[in-house]
Amino acid sequence: MSRRSSSRSARFAMVGVAVGALHLALFGLLGHLRPVTPPTPLSRPVEVELVRPSPIPPLPAPPPPKPAPAEGGGAPAAPSRVHLPPKKSERPPEVTAPPKPAPEPPPIVGAAPDAGPAPGQGLGGEGTGSGAGQGAGSGPGAGDGPPRLIQGPTKDQLRRLHPREAFRQRLNGSARIACRIRLDMRLEDCRVVDEAPPGRGFGQAALAASSYFRFRPPTRDGRPVEGREITVGVEFMP
Repeated sequence: MSRRSSSRSARFAMVGVAVGALHLALFGLLGHLRPVTPPTPLSRPVEVELVRPSPIPPLPAPPPPKPAPAEGGGAPAAPSRVHLPPKKSERPPEVTAPPKPAPEPPPIVGAAPDAGPAPGQGLGGEGTGSGAGQGAGSGPGAGDGPPRLIQGPTKDQLRRLHPREAFRQRLNGSARIACRIRLDMRLEDCRVVDEAPPGRGFGQAALAASSYFRFRPPTRDGRPVEGREITVGVEFMP
């Protein structure tokens, strides 16, 4: 029993020595295979210069506070203005214009070509005689009155004034003239308004016939008014 145990322990010792030798050989091999890193040369040393900082200047002192203005001093305040909105203009009430009376148709003297229901002006009477004078006066009555035809040219007078060429051609014609009435019932400042047919001389013939007309002037407050304008129509028939 002692021999066996001694031989066994000897074996274990030999195995341990072999394993240790194997480890040493392996470490030696690894040491030869690992590249050797060359030593890193030291860089140039950095020189650092310490500088003493300059002292910080003290902060400036704050400005002294402005004195408060005394009460009631300084320029006077501007007067306040109150702006009121503009007033809306009220629409003035509409004033209805009085109806204008229809103008009276101009009196036409002469023979009308067609008969009508309305009465017309006569051609004036013919004859001889004597009578009293005429004049104007005023009385207690008052009122306004339109002009009235007193006398117009006769048929023979119109025939003598008929334009010759139109009379030779048996051509009828007419014209309207505007004149002013004088206080002595005569017409003045006459002018031709229109004529038909135009350019045949009927307007000039009507102006010549104006000397035969006599119109009573219109009245205002019972007194005759001078210078009222009136339109007169004259018809010519051969």
